[in-house]
Amino acid sequence: MNKKAVCAVLIAAAGSLMMGGCGKAEPTEYLTVFNYGEYMDPDVIDQFTEETGIGIKYEEALTPEELYAKYSSGAIDYDLVCSADYMIQRLIEEGEAQKVDFSAMEYAGNIGDRFWEFSQAFDPDNEYALPYFYGTIGILYDTTKVDGPIDSWSVLFDGSYKNDIIMQNSQRDTFMITLKYLGYSLNTSDEGELREAQQLLIRQKPDVQAYLVDEARDEVVAGNAAMAVVYSGEAYLGHEYNEDLAYVVPKEGSNVWIDSWIVTKHCKNPEAAAKFLDFLCREDVAEKNFEYIYYSTPNEAVVENMDEELRNDPAITPTEEDMANCEVCTQTDPEVTKLYNDLWKELKAD
Repeated sequence: MNKKAVCAVLIAAAGSLMMGGCGKAEPTEYLTVFNYGEYMDPDVIDQFTEETGIGIKYEEALTPEELYAKYSSGAIDYDLVCSADYMIQRLIEEGEAQKVDFSAMEYAGNIGDRFWEFSQAFDPDNEYALPYFYGTIGILYDTTKVDGPIDSWSVLFDGSYKNDIIMQNSQRDTFMITLKYLGYSLNTSDEGELREAQQLLIRQKPDVQAYLVDEARDEVVAGNAAMAVVYSGEAYLGHEYNEDLAYVVPKEGSNVWIDSWIVTKHCKNPEAAAKFLDFLCREDVAEKNFEYIYYSTPNEAVVENMDEELRNDPAITPTEEDMANCEVCTQTDPEVTKLYNDLWKELKAD
């Protein structure tokens, strides 16, 4: 072998050793993803990058309102956003979302038809929003601390559980309760109905221990409160921690919420964004997310493979009876949104 050949072999070998010792290559492109806290299995993000070479910069918010404020500040150009139905509607109507051809995706067909129908309340032609998780809002209560089964929102307002109630620290969710209890639509824009709902909440305040979000479940689990208004997925986990807890969707009805993804107008690589959304619809990935979050999944491939106990749990798979008087929350007009904000500030300050 001549000297040039020997050198070539040595250089190739050295290069191979260097590549083997450098670990995984850094992604050449990134997507900036905005979601709620603890709303995606971190392994899913790593898996997507390993499979596609596309990195994920992950940002979190606590509520739809906080998410919107951070998004609107313009400090970060987000590529993908996950939020509540009414906030997704707002972003779509403000021109902040790009259309997505879901029919071209390999796995989007795993999303059940009824969830695309729910989505039409805020995305009429199913052009922008991809369903991610859904569920109901109800009451998680400690059966050892209450008098008999609960079936109505009235238990939050009759004065029987002074300083023993946890309410949601979310204006639309909290107003929803009083509006449904009073027999109104949770999407009402009637100022008189909204003020009536606020007055009921003000009268309730002496019975409210705290307004919380993620911690609401934990307070009931720990025995620090008799009941809390929670999302259905939180109710399931609460019962897993404490078998004395039960969950109910009150007979007056509630909100059937659906959190969805959009690709924002800022996204410069919509093909990569669509790839991420399709990845989330894949059965193994959707199952991993479900088992991390335990909220109701619209992915029918995952539901079909659930064990019978999960499929029969109303906190995971709401019954038709539970859903009968429920509504999807839609975005209000700017004037009504301002009224909500003002009424909420007055309630919290009172």
